[in-house]
Amino acid sequence: MTPQYPGSAPNRLYRVLEIMPGVLAWGTLILMVVLSRYLPVAVAVFIILFDTYWFFKSIYMSLHLRSTFRRMKEVVKENWLVKLKELGEWEDMHHLIILPMYKESHAVVRETFEALTRANYPLNKFIVVLALEERAGDVAQEVGESIKKEFGKSFGSFLVTVHPDGIPGELAGKGANSAWAGHEAKKLIDSLKIPYEKIIVSTFDVDTQIYADYFARLTYVYLTSPNRERSSYQPVPLFTNNIYETTFFARVVSFSSTFWHMMNQSRPERLTTFSSHSMPFKALVEIGFWATDHVSEDSLIFWQCFMHYDGDWRVVPLYFPVSMDSNVAPTFSQTVANVYKQNRRWGWGVENVPYMLYGFIVNPRIALKKKFYWGFNVVESFHSWATNALIIFALGWLPVALGGEAFTATLLAHRLPEITRWIMWLAMFGIITSATVSAALLPPKPAWFKKRHYIMYFAQWLLMPVTLIIFGAIPGLESQTRLLLGGKFRLGFWVTPKDRKGKGANVAAFTPLKS
Repeated sequence: MTPQYPGSAPNRLYRVLEIMPGVLAWGTLILMVVLSRYLPVAVAVFIILFDTYWFFKSIYMSLHLRSTFRRMKEVVKENWLVKLKELGEWEDMHHLIILPMYKESHAVVRETFEALTRANYPLNKFIVVLALEERAGDVAQEVGESIKKEFGKSFGSFLVTVHPDGIPGELAGKGANSAWAGHEAKKLIDSLKIPYEKIIVSTFDVDTQIYADYFARLTYVYLTSPNRERSSYQPVPLFTNNIYETTFFARVVSFSSTFWHMMNQSRPERLTTFSSHSMPFKALVEIGFWATDHVSEDSLIFWQCFMHYDGDWRVVPLYFPVSMDSNVAPTFSQTVANVYKQNRRWGWGVENVPYMLYGFIVNPRIALKKKFYWGFNVVESFHSWATNALIIFALGWLPVALGGEAFTATLLAHRLPEITRWIMWLAMFGIITSATVSAALLPPKPAWFKKRHYIMYFAQWLLMPVTLIIFGAIPGLESQTRLLLGGKFRLGFWVTPKDRKGKGANVAAFTPLKS
């Protein structure tokens, strides 16, 4: 059973579930302030324990990052088409590739298609859909026609769709566009009489460039998975297409996002879909395609499947990358604004929390154990997103500032800053790991990149505490606050501008970690 969103005027229960994440986040921060005034000793002890917990968690997550990094190095070295040919049914498999676009430039879209044409996989098995938006105007239509003219005959089938503007009940964004494209692709697939069971659908942001072996790797994992018809398949997003063009903080934010998804590849029991991913076309048809009234359709599709199949849905990690754009804007201030807005949109994934919890309540066929496991972990992850960095880096001084003379005269008050400072220095282990892995994931260096630039690329990670607050906790807290307030405060779909100063990395010509 797939629970339906209650509409523009949510029912009371759903509205309570929407309010809950913001209440928990703000309640935590307000309690930190109030208790620092009236129970400073208790808060000081809590801060020391919390910082210690964060230290051990950073080590734990760094170990997962290193584990995924090692696994990726092994996976990318394989020739997956050769391995795939050992399986009997692979030649029957087709790939539906949907690329929703808005106002992206011809250069960005063309590089994506260039990468597709270099796939180490029979291109006649590809059904490629470039999904345009009517509201994007004539320029987008011209880009679509130009791409079709150049690449239309490169694949088994090529389709350009145009999502009409102003359909009642829809929220303008990627979900509605993808759903329209999916329905149009279904008509083509039905006319070709291809069994749904023989199609894997991949929905990619239009700046997503695949590495040559991506579809061979995807097909191999799909065919060898024990529950392949009840699984999504998640690559690792590398925001490296234009990594040398962007600013230092945008690189840190981009790689931080990549590392989070890498760490979760080693924890598949907690993995949900994100951005560019793949799934069985048959399941997509059965759930009714992507939701057209949500912003976070990429992660919501996991919960649509989870509810529809009564909890029998999972995400299988591919341990294989795809490459996407980092944030680049014409000016420094615009880049700052765009990075913030993109992370706020990702933070708006908190809209999945009420959808998930509401589905758990109305669907008795989902195992209670799964409900508690997912409910706790998802709510906790969004709560941590909005509060942890603020507690660690911004609020640790509150007991000393607000605790009064009785507390400031104690030994604990004098030692609190010293203790927390040492714990934070020990946590540098995670930053060192991040800097090392990020250097290994960089695409081929441009001519101007010299050895001295590595110093800057390592030093930028010292900004992680600042970026965790400005581009992590604050946009996360804003998203949860907007969901709490509802109405006009809800976020619409913000399309990240794809601006290039030069040609992208052309990732199809290489694979990171392969050499």
